[in-house]
Amino acid sequence: MKFLRVDMTAQTAEWQDVPQEYEKLGGRALTSLLVDSEVSATADPLTGDNKLVFAPGYFSGTTLVNSSRLSVGAKSPLTGGIKESNVGGTVAYSLARLGVKAVVVEGQAADGKYFYLNIESDTAASLVPCDQLKGMRTYALTQTLHGELGTDKSVTCIGPAGDQQLLSASIQSTDLDGRPCRAAGRGGLGAVMGSKGLKAIVVDRNGKKPVPLADDKRFKDAARAYAKDVKADEFSGEILPELGTAVLVEPINAAGAFPTRNARQGQFENVDKISGEAIAKVIKERGGKNKHKGCAQCIVDCSNEFVTAEGEFVTSSLEYETIWSMGGMIGNDDIDAIARLDFLCDDIGLDTMNTGVALAVAFDAGYAEFGDAKKAISLVEQVAEGTEMGRLIGNGPHAVGEHFNHDRVPAVKKQSMAAYDPRAIQGMAVTYATTPMGADHTAGWVVDQNLEAFGGTVDARSGEGQVEISRATQIHMAAVDSVGICDFAQSGLASEEGIGNVYTMMSAKSGDVFGEAEWAELGSTVLRTELGFNKRAGLTEEDYQLPEMFYKEPLPPYNVVVKVTREQMNSTFEDL
Repeated sequence: MKFLRVDMTAQTAEWQDVPQEYEKLGGRALTSLLVDSEVSATADPLTGDNKLVFAPGYFSGTTLVNSSRLSVGAKSPLTGGIKESNVGGTVAYSLARLGVKAVVVEGQAADGKYFYLNIESDTAASLVPCDQLKGMRTYALTQTLHGELGTDKSVTCIGPAGDQQLLSASIQSTDLDGRPCRAAGRGGLGAVMGSKGLKAIVVDRNGKKPVPLADDKRFKDAARAYAKDVKADEFSGEILPELGTAVLVEPINAAGAFPTRNARQGQFENVDKISGEAIAKVIKERGGKNKHKGCAQCIVDCSNEFVTAEGEFVTSSLEYETIWSMGGMIGNDDIDAIARLDFLCDDIGLDTMNTGVALAVAFDAGYAEFGDAKKAISLVEQVAEGTEMGRLIGNGPHAVGEHFNHDRVPAVKKQSMAAYDPRAIQGMAVTYATTPMGADHTAGWVVDQNLEAFGGTVDARSGEGQVEISRATQIHMAAVDSVGICDFAQSGLASEEGIGNVYTMMSAKSGDVFGEAEWAELGSTVLRTELGFNKRAGLTEEDYQLPEMFYKEPLPPYNVVVKVTREQMNSTFEDL
């Protein structure tokens, strides 16, 4: 395996042997440790002093199912701290099969100059001038690149939001159909890519290099057992293929945890129009696809293809977080408008969560009426156009709140919360506040442990035990993001035997003894590194707290506030 070092200033792309300290790392562990080592915590994120790292998970490129996850890491221009954003599709598998351990992008192109990186093989990579592509939206961009270079390419790219270096800019990646509908959305890393003058990374999908394994048979046996567990599980084997992640809409709404109208309510009265069941029915009636394979090596098939009433493609993978952010959060029950907004965010290169919450804050401040889908679509289109209001929306909810002098901004470290109100699921309050990543649900998703509908064992509206649950889950997820296993295939490691298969694969790949203690230490090392970087970057205890609204405003219908105290929040990683 090799590092590909890309210097945008010198316009060079050079292969490098992997330094010893990174040989047994992948994904989030690799991006965070490398950024921590090579980027000054006080660097301006949108200058050549920052580095942008693309690292496949440690298991990516192996025979393990659902392991085509790519971590993208840098200092975030949104949060001011370290950031890892995760994306599926085909790029992680493509890079790993070319023997690429990581792509490290440093420096900055001369003003106005734009390039794409073309990785043609395990020995050939070059920067190609493409000033003419600046400003192009991602669907047109991928079609252009596929037309020039062939369709057997993974494309990871930015749209107009990244070109403008807006703080909600995502990095989009192509799925198995070549559509740029997979997003490394959080943290504004698309702005970092744009600041470097890098429009896209194109990776050949025909690599045949085997990923090195210390014990091939032992790894493959454990991988087969893992896959069998994923298929046998009801949620990942039956429910997700039928309804996708939208299956979460109804139970989260029933729990009073579906943030509605900028989190003024915990339930959306028109939820039946945007539920997973309603969307699946519409897709089926119109001739779309309920079950769709979006990512390399996926056996869950939780993606979908949403089409118009005339059967024309609108968007792929209309997921729970977007249904919430462009639906209930802005009071919108028009599923066609939600699908259109999803497509626009992918096409323009925007994080749907940060953008939807930015719209919600603007609506809450009186700029428009909740439920005005046409206004929402117009505002997102304005992001691409670069209007004053478009740039404001594209910079996220914190920027919108400052502009309108409106203090109801549901964000931590300037990054919006996700689709679980922390007052109704108190464990998410801890995760939002304390993760180094800003308000981020995947950093420590504790919904399953809080809600009875998911087998939860604690009172979701009580603060009791929530710090311990979030801490343990955040350590676990830091390790999961490092090995590159998809969140929705975690059913394969839910049992003692299942997690044992993961330990076996880690040992069989590295050649080292690996068990529960090593797993916990992997996750803890990642978090210690990230927290240390953030501290040096100037983040304080105040940056690891929720906005006052969550402590002062009881959330209907259960009229509850966050009960985990600020002191308890601060204790989460005291002895990490």
